[in-house]
Parts: sequence; C-alpha cells; structure tokens
Amino acid sequence: MNQAGVNEKYKVSPFYVFFLVHSMQTGIGVLSFQRVLAKTSGTDGWISILLAGLIVHIMIWVIYKIFSIVPGDIISANNHAFGKWIGNFFNLLFILYFLILGMTIMISYINVIHVWMFEEVGSWAFTLVFLILIYYINTGGFRTITGIAFLGSILTYWLLFVLFYAMKYSEFTNLLPVFHHTLLDILKGTRSTSLTMLGFELILMFYPFIKDAKTSQKYAHGGALTTTLITIFVYLVSLVFYSQKQLEMTVWPTLTITSIVELPFIQRFEYIDVSWWTIVIIPNMTIALWAASRCFKRLFNVQQKYPLWGMSIIILLINIFVFDVDTLYILYKIVNPYGVLFLVLYLPLLLVVIYIKKLRKRL
Repeated sequence: MNQAGVNEKYKVSPFYVFFLVHSMQTGIGVLSFQRVLAKTSGTDGWISILLAGLIVHIMIWVIYKIFSIVPGDIISANNHAFGKWIGNFFNLLFILYFLILGMTIMISYINVIHVWMFEEVGSWAFTLVFLILIYYINTGGFRTITGIAFLGSILTYWLLFVLFYAMKYSEFTNLLPVFHHTLLDILKGTRSTSLTMLGFELILMFYPFIKDAKTSQKYAHGGALTTTLITIFVYLVSLVFYSQKQLEMTVWPTLTITSIVELPFIQRFEYIDVSWWTIVIIPNMTIALWAASRCFKRLFNVQQKYPLWGMSIIILLINIFVFDVDTLYILYKIVNPYGVLFLVLYLPLLLVVIYIKKLRKRL
C-alpha cells in the first residue's frame, strides 16, 4: 500500500465524485463572473465558457492518467516524478494554493454578506463562525465532508428556477450578434471564467478516498459538465435580462436578478438568496482547507488538526488586520491567472515526466 493508502471504511463511493467536483466548482464565481466575461467576450461569452469546460475535462483526464500510473495523491505523484526535495517543493506550492483558494472563497463570500446584508458586522465575526464550522465538519472525516458537498448541491438547485422569473423582463435580441468577437477575446473570456471552473483539482488530494477510484472518472467528468452547462445557462439569462452596458457595470449580476423577485410574504428575496448561498460556499471552503491540511499532514507526518488550526488562525488574522477590497483583489490575482496557469502547465508536465520514468523502467 502507498503512503496515501486509506482504510476502506473511510472511503466514499465513486458516484459521490460527481458532487465533490460539482460542488467545489459551483461557488462564489457564479455570482459575479458575468461582468468580466461580458467585457471581454460579450454575446460570445458562452463560447469562452465551453472552452473553459473543455480545458477542465482535459485536466481531469490528465489527473486520472497520472494516478493510473502512480496510485495515491499529488504528494505521491510529485515525489515519484521529481524525487524528495524537488517533489516536496511542488508539494509546498500545492499547500499554499489550496490555502489561498479556501481563503479567497471565504473572504469573497464575506464581502457579499457585507454589501448585501450586514454592513456593520466585522468580517472577523463571520470568519470565526465559518472556521469553527469548517473545523467541526473536518473532524467528522472525509465521508462527512462528502455528505456536506452532496447536500450543498441537492439543496440549492431550486435557486436555478428563480432565474426563470427574469424571463418576462428579458430581451432575447441581446443574444445577438453571435460569433462577433476575435479568438483573442474568446480566450480572454475563458481566463475570466477560471475562478468559476476551478475546483476539479481537489481530485489530486481526495483520489485515495474513493472506492475503486479508477471507475470514478466518468462521474468527475459528469460533475464538470453539469457545472459548465449551469454556468452557460446563468450567463445566457444574464445576457437577455441586462443590456450589454448594464451587465458590464453590475458587480453581482446573479444576485441583482434575484432582487426583482416579488412574493407577498417576502420583500427582499435576495436576502434568502445570499443566506442560502452559504450552503453552497461551506463545502467549497471545507474541501479546500481539508486538502491544504491533508497535504501538510502527508508532507510533515503530523495530525491533520494541527495544520488546520494554524491555517484557521492565519485566515482569522488576515480578516482582522488586512481585510479590504484590495486584499480580495490580490487573492483573486494569485488564484487567477497564476494558480490557473500553474495547474494547466504543471499537470501535463507531471504526466509527461511520470510517463517517461515508466518507459525507462521497461527498458
């Protein structure tokens, strides 16, 4: 058994990979990706989303190909390909990436809460509540985390039907013209949707926790495909609801659409939307910080709770002392484009190195 070997009782069925990938991808990015995408790709933004989805499917194929040669997780793969010292350098980069990803999701959502609901409440208070909840979920093990991801996906699909409310105020000619932008504009749009599509890379850490993991690849692709289709649907609804200029100037187009919903017993429906979105965000934060602490545990052979404590303290201190829009902007820049570029370039390189070493052993 490799070092990443996991007891069978802690593993989950391959079917749940669909929800682990899909719930991790569906997060804070869905609320705001339309604005930047409209600026770069306009009415052809759906092509950018399709291209981003295709890249995700290729990366998922690469990940499963890596683990078909080197069973385990990214720690095992890095050490196998580059040796202990260089491999551990890349392992540290992955710890940092998972930590920053979780921190970005948390701070982004707290910013939404501040703007839409509780402007006067300090960010540290929300951070503390989230960190306590994340730690509690993590103490239940990966099966509990999977259950939260499953519920987070199932319980929030009804929010998609809220978008249909906007149809009676829509102008479908806003979808035209089609194929009006250059390839460079489409590629820029693909980059702008990266934060929405990220999350599939967590397979690199939870792969050993899947029963008969090789059979789970179709579910990983299914989860990524579902995210891509939902993202396209949200973008098309935004295009027909807003004018081009309005969409470019609206910070959170998805939330603004839900604010038009009128019910006899609810005056501000967007409050429900923002609150319910917590169910979507919690699995995002939990899985990202679980992956960072798990990676630390594997690298330094310590109990997972200790790095989780340390990372939680770091996130809390950042929210207390340096929380502002500029901090959020810096985190976005680290994740996208640098984090995305790192994944897209590094994973194929890792596969090539592992495959070359495999061929050498045969000779």
